[in-house]
Amino acid sequence: MSEVTVAGKTVEDAIRLALEQLETTEDRLTIDVIEEGKKGFLGFGSKEAVIKATLIKDPIEEATKFLQEVTEKMGAPVTITTSMKQQYITFNLSGEKIALLIGKRGATLNALQNLTNLVANRYSKQYVRVILDAENYREKRKQSLELLADKLAKNAVRFKKKVHLEPMPSIERKVIHTALQNRHDVETTSEGVEPNRRVVIIPNR
Repeated sequence: MSEVTVAGKTVEDAIRLALEQLETTEDRLTIDVIEEGKKGFLGFGSKEAVIKATLIKDPIEEATKFLQEVTEKMGAPVTITTSMKQQYITFNLSGEKIALLIGKRGATLNALQNLTNLVANRYSKQYVRVILDAENYREKRKQSLELLADKLAKNAVRFKKKVHLEPMPSIERKVIHTALQNRHDVETTSEGVEPNRRVVIIPNR
């Protein structure tokens, strides 16, 4: 239940009843006053106040609900924990079939992250960025990408040729750029159009 119409002796009484019915706090509601209410005179002509209270949906709760529904339909139900830092919301997934949700080189996880980002921002007043992780996959992937970046940079210098990496999402391209930004023998750029945009490592002459 996300919306109720409530009557009370006063608007304040009606709001209190709405809070009890929706089991929430006043900052999570939008209130529309339908009738202000009247005290009447000597018990005659009194009229109750009537309000419509609508629950403001929380972006984290809605995104969590979305993830639970999708993963269950995929046959890989998960436990979800969340954390928030500035405009970033991180959803950490854990479960018995977590590999199914990660997919090849994180492709499924990245797709789920994009969808979850859309859901969260549908209910958020300010733009938020969603990070979807699965049993520390992001950190493990980051470490493997840093090793790959170092190896391919050495190849670029050794053979004096540009090295084109496979297409990657922006979050992974950033890892490559950051890993090589302090090297003086190579520079990096990105080429192509999403979703086929890729990092190019260029040896300095």
